[in-house]
Amino acid sequence: MKVLVTYMSSTGNTKKIAEAIYGEITAEKEIKPVNEVESLEGYDLTFLGFPTHGYGPDKKAKAVMEKLCKDRKKVALFVTHAAPEDEPEVAEYMKKFMQVASGADIVGTFDCQGQLASGVKFIMKISPNKKLRSDAKRDNSQGQPDARRVERAKVFARETMSRAV
Repeated sequence: MKVLVTYMSSTGNTKKIAEAIYGEITAEKEIKPVNEVESLEGYDLTFLGFPTHGYGPDKKAKAVMEKLCKDRKKVALFVTHAAPEDEPEVAEYMKKFMQVASGADIVGTFDCQGQLASGVKFIMKISPNKKLRSDAKRDNSQGQPDARRVERAKVFARETMSRAV
């Protein structure tokens, strides 16, 4: 079995989770940023990771998923976001990612909180959008993903690998 772990990360949150997943894979494997991936050909399973921007995938993430998530290739999707995992809106974020990746055979999903970028938080604080201002005020993402979340990502990797074999 040949496995690819690929990710898009602007602040390092998604990269940290990608590296944790990669470390748990015992099969032949590669890890690389998604902008270095042309297709999923040659891989039996791909762990595909993105940050959440604007409450879902941004235009770049959508374009990458539309390009890579086709031909029913096996994909395990992982996503980082600034919200705590138990926030009801997180399910909506994941639903948006899964819809864009619907051309793949999604064999697993994982999400976890990552630290909100300080520049983004500043913009949210001064936004005319009341929800953005409220979310910035409630932000508790400092220091995420923490060791507990990284361990959850490792468990996700091992479980996904055991199902995909």
